[in-house]
Amino acid sequence: MKHTYSVLFWLQNHKISKKTGEVPISARITVDGKRSELSTGKKILPEKWNVNAGKMKGSSEEARLINNHLMKLKLRLDKIYDRLDEEDKFISASAIKSVYQGKETKQHLLLKLFEYHVQQIKDQIGKGYAKGTYLRFQTTYQHTSDFVKHQYEKEDINFNELKYEFITEFEFYLKSKKGIGHNTVMRYLKIFKKIVLIALKNEWIMRDPFKGYTMTMKEVKRGFLTKEELKTLYQKEFEIERLEQVRDIFLFCCYTGLAYADVRKLTPDHISKGLDGEYWISVDRTKTGSPSNIPLLPVADEIKTKYENHPDVMNSGHLLPVISNQKMNAYLKEIAIICDIKKHITFHMARHTFATTITLSNGVPIESVGDMLGQKNLKTTQIYAKVVREKVSHDMKALKEKLSGAELGNAINQ
Repeated sequence: MKHTYSVLFWLQNHKISKKTGEVPISARITVDGKRSELSTGKKILPEKWNVNAGKMKGSSEEARLINNHLMKLKLRLDKIYDRLDEEDKFISASAIKSVYQGKETKQHLLLKLFEYHVQQIKDQIGKGYAKGTYLRFQTTYQHTSDFVKHQYEKEDINFNELKYEFITEFEFYLKSKKGIGHNTVMRYLKIFKKIVLIALKNEWIMRDPFKGYTMTMKEVKRGFLTKEELKTLYQKEFEIERLEQVRDIFLFCCYTGLAYADVRKLTPDHISKGLDGEYWISVDRTKTGSPSNIPLLPVADEIKTKYENHPDVMNSGHLLPVISNQKMNAYLKEIAIICDIKKHITFHMARHTFATTITLSNGVPIESVGDMLGQKNLKTTQIYAKVVREKVSHDMKALKEKLSGAELGNAINQ
């Protein structure tokens, strides 16, 4: 990285000696617009100083000695700058000053800081951070570490090596080498940017490598089950107990909007009678910590009652016998085939189904849906509203074509 660097000598006129009238000569080191002051150990009468030249006037013995001292000091600073540059170390005005004064210059390493920050999040799981947040940071850290080894053939790099090119190459690496989708890559880069911001605030890096870089998310079609598909799923009788169990828990979430992490931690204590005399589920979302208050609809209540005496429920104290998310999604594929549902069903689709088919399609206000889902930003909920509008538009278009065909048929028959 190319830096701007200069050394200027000037008088500290505010420190004039009352006895001699002399003032100290100071050296000002400037790197990339950031300054650091250094004492030269020399003093001079202000009238003997050449401001424009940055040295003592004349050719007297005193002038010769002082100007020679200043020249040697500048040469030492120049050599320090050149050495830091050659060794690819972090360069700043304060770093040059530290080396000149014989102090060890601390090199701030990217992966070392990232790893430390990930550990901090891990230590605060349940105390402000969710386990999912830690896992996302840990995954991003691992991808960053792999990229540094691939791109730089190093175990770690200094923050001063971060620039715009690093970000664009990192994005390309994640997409091409790791085969990761665009939106997921953007989420990883968003996490990585948080580490960069820590370095910027501590002035371990002078320029933001993300400057000029735009992170954009592509719109994703959110899959959901229709009313007919839900009915098929509900009425299907399974001969295999594990599939019936997974179907039931999936349906429970279709009628509550709960994500996997939230339904897994549910206990009977999360259900209580509200002011309206009805039963409600009250739980803080694992992902965001936002509260969710959801009425216990009949189908969800039926499933809750069905598993009250299940051995896993009795032993664990949980509301339902929830297995691992991986197994849930694997079994849901089997269930979709058995029920002849031509969709790639994942467990998270239950949450989308609640938002679209169960609530918005039945006239529940979008603000109420957002509250039940525990979503802080209404824009997130509006994505589901858009899906509902698109479906209504599609249905009405089909109806219009049917009506047009019927009217045409009637006209021909007359």
